[in-house]
Amino acid sequence: MMEINNSEIIVGLDIGTTKVSIIIGRRNQYNKIEILGNGKSVSSGVSRGIVSNIDKTVESIKQALDEVEKKNNLSIKEVFVGIAGQHIKSLQHRGEIVRDNINVEIGQQDIDKLKENMFKLITIPGEEVIHVIPQEYTVDGEDGIQDPKGMAGVKLEANFHVITAQIGAVRNIMRCVEKAGLIPRELILEPFASAIATLDEDELREGVALVDIGGGTTDVAIFLDNIIRHTAVIPFGGNIVTKDIKTGLSILDKQAELLKIKFGAAMYTDDQENVMVSIPGLRGREPKEIAVKNLSEIIGARMKEIIDLVYHEIKVSGYENKLMMGIVITGGGSQLKNLQQLVSFITAKETRIGYPNEHLSSDSKDMVKSPMYSTGVGLVLKGFENKIEGFSKISKEEKIKWIEKNYFNNVSNPILKNYWNNDDSIQKIHDEFTENTLSNFYLPLGVAPNFLIDNKDYTIPMVIEESSVIAAACKAAKFWRNEGGFKTSILNF
Repeated sequence: MMEINNSEIIVGLDIGTTKVSIIIGRRNQYNKIEILGNGKSVSSGVSRGIVSNIDKTVESIKQALDEVEKKNNLSIKEVFVGIAGQHIKSLQHRGEIVRDNINVEIGQQDIDKLKENMFKLITIPGEEVIHVIPQEYTVDGEDGIQDPKGMAGVKLEANFHVITAQIGAVRNIMRCVEKAGLIPRELILEPFASAIATLDEDELREGVALVDIGGGTTDVAIFLDNIIRHTAVIPFGGNIVTKDIKTGLSILDKQAELLKIKFGAAMYTDDQENVMVSIPGLRGREPKEIAVKNLSEIIGARMKEIIDLVYHEIKVSGYENKLMMGIVITGGGSQLKNLQQLVSFITAKETRIGYPNEHLSSDSKDMVKSPMYSTGVGLVLKGFENKIEGFSKISKEEKIKWIEKNYFNNVSNPILKNYWNNDDSIQKIHDEFTENTLSNFYLPLGVAPNFLIDNKDYTIPMVIEESSVIAAACKAAKFWRNEGGFKTSILNF
């Protein structure tokens, strides 16, 4: 079994109420995410997004892990884990810091300090802050600022959207992942992940409400101006609909689930008037005849209640009249027939179903085209996004020091060391390399790029995603030596 280089791929683990899914993705040469494989198992230890049985949840994770590893002949170690559930809460908070020197421009360290203070908020006992999302900044009373970096000012303030979760629920998820033999790389709120997978730039900018209907919960996330403005978790999902069918028609749970999937609809239509479905009897009992009209009425009553709760959250958020792009429904529950029309009817807003193929390569779209994979695909996308953000926050001076330490000054092979130590022209390459590439230089996990120097293949241990830049730098250095000068425009990518 081949062990994956975790710098090249991202693995998303979605621990849901009805299923556990693992999705593997990597970025291809066209900067699109390519899905390498996925594994799925029945989730039997989770209730409404909260782990209720550690051993059963671990077993479900192992089953999904075993499936995806066998299908792809890979060994997975690190995963990005999704978290949801009725224990998730959100609140709005304002923070501020006073800077010492107005002559020093506002930098990333000031923004980070302001954000870190939000993680120290006093919360209800048993809860902790898991996400802090800046809404807008204010510098010396001037508000409406999206990015204050580079500005002059003494007092820096910001409005934050703060997400909290129960400490016990978070620890239980982490414990399950670790017991399954995996390392939880980061915990990501599932509505964030689903949004990345299903929404486009226009929707995020102009205003949209994402409704992720899962098995145990329905997650709501409202976006405007590319910022998440409101989140909520409704403790009802597809499972409660199945229970209603089971109770209302006096049938088994598995029969109710099959009826919902094959014949269920959120709204009654005229073509269902005289349609009957026969349910096989058990242990010699007579088959039971079910009217599809009755089935639709049972499903519709519960779905109307769930959508009413969703609409209530949209109203209390204060953004009801700012959602230019309407509502996007996703998750396994969104596959219910006529649900899109019911949501539009109740909310009077345009509604579409969100599929997790917004940012995927063309050959990956068929593999995870169902809305039930929105969270898993989003976890992969969010993982890649967080890798890039990790280096973008580092200052220019720190980047230069890092390049000198990890690349130019720590070269192990004699040819490059000779280039760097003994040739003054390489200093010019170094200067132009750091100057011209810093704006596009990223620091994800470790990658060791291979490239040819003097017809020999060398690998230099480093932490850089764009290995072609290093290859270009080395070629430029060699060309400079041979030709007596070179303008390194090749490094501007």
